[in-house]
Amino acid sequence: MVPASELPAEKPVSKGDFRQTAQWRIFRIMAEFVDGFQFLADIKKSVTVFGSARPKENDPHYEQARVLAKMLAKLGYSIITGGGPGIMEAANRGAVEGKGESIGFNIQLPEEQRINEYVEKGIGFHYFFSRKLMLSYSAQAYVFFPGGFGTLDEFFEIVTLIQTKKISGKIMVIAVGREFWKPLFDYLENVVYREHAGIDKEDLKIYELVDSAKEALELIKKSKPREIII
Repeated sequence: MVPASELPAEKPVSKGDFRQTAQWRIFRIMAEFVDGFQFLADIKKSVTVFGSARPKENDPHYEQARVLAKMLAKLGYSIITGGGPGIMEAANRGAVEGKGESIGFNIQLPEEQRINEYVEKGIGFHYFFSRKLMLSYSAQAYVFFPGGFGTLDEFFEIVTLIQTKKISGKIMVIAVGREFWKPLFDYLENVVYREHAGIDKEDLKIYELVDSAKEALELIKKSKPREIII
């Protein structure tokens, strides 16, 4: 497997190129799925970290993500992120500092590789949906720090997969940062559940809310290694 950091940037495809055909794209999608699941098969004990790409080193959420990943790495967990900056960089950095496995699921872009310097093992994807699928099947615990649309999208993706039993309900989903997540969780409980019956009461137990890396660590230590079942 070629590390994501060594993958060449995507080159523009000229009009009429056979790589623009639907058939070629189908084969490319299949190849990404095969490579992705093969890559995941060798990762037995892992935690995936999501969060905004915007925080810098002096941001408290960046520091919490770094500290959590460092503690997890020392306990033998592999740390997986989307490979980008911000919270992703912080988690990969913590994994390196904890002398653990630092993994990034990179997305290939025409002009650049959005990958942080702390990713030591990675795989690159052309399609966002291929990358998202692999992230959804990558870990025994998912940790969500504050973020934007992408982070929220991933949060609801994982929660929905657990709710619909497409992935195991034993997988842990942890949101870090009460000031960010509690208004959303209050809305889910008071409006979506109580006022509109859009979800069941049990669905509110799919995720946990904590305020610190230490709290998240204690929950993760209770999680079980995950089997990849397609």
